[in-house]
Amino acid sequence: MTDTPADDLKPSFRSDVTVELVKHSAADSDVLWAARVSTAGEQSLEELNKDPERSKGLINYLMRDRHGSPFEHNSMTFFISAPIFVFREFMRHRVGWSYNEESGRYRELQPVFYVPGQSRKLVQEGRPGKYVFVEGTPSQHATVTRELEESYQQAYGAYQKLLAEGVAREVARAVLPVGLFSSMYATCNARSLMHFLGLRTQHELAKVPSFPQREIEMVGEKMEAEWAKLMPLTYAAFNANGRVAP
Repeated sequence: MTDTPADDLKPSFRSDVTVELVKHSAADSDVLWAARVSTAGEQSLEELNKDPERSKGLINYLMRDRHGSPFEHNSMTFFISAPIFVFREFMRHRVGWSYNEESGRYRELQPVFYVPGQSRKLVQEGRPGKYVFVEGTPSQHATVTRELEESYQQAYGAYQKLLAEGVAREVARAVLPVGLFSSMYATCNARSLMHFLGLRTQHELAKVPSFPQREIEMVGEKMEAEWAKLMPLTYAAFNANGRVAP
């Protein structure tokens, strides 16, 4: 990708995130093959599909009794665009994940910044460990939008000045805020994704409550929708058993 000339760069603002499934090798049959090899040896896809109810029951059993390793023999790669602060939370998930993020050392970072949309709850009520978020007032939303946009514009202007002075990108980027959008490839398997979803999404079927920041939950919801289409039996078992990773 060619960097845009500095004179043409103007900050833009987004309230969404994007998730694209770019590559995968993931199907319910991957779970069945892995689980049955210990008792039946290698089986063909035709043999696995002979008894759909048995296959459904086996996947549910594995999920319920937390036999996790059969859910690791698959792969999904997502291309994600989100604010940097989302990625800092994302990378707390290390087991079963691989990441490659765009580098501010080697390319000029583009001026795309996160500003919460009107549906984003702004006010936290209650003490740590026992709190809720509630709607912000129109005045609060207006203030958040104005202050963030002004701050972003000032920060990116400083970044451009440093680059124009010949300062290295890896030094100049220090002035940029965590609301800057970045992009990365994230590769996982179904087991690691289930663990991520259990912590980073709220769901009425979850046995264990979770309190994710909304922005990383937005990413999780989009990843979940893609995974549900690839492995519907596994996804159904995950929900039926309290959304707890095996």
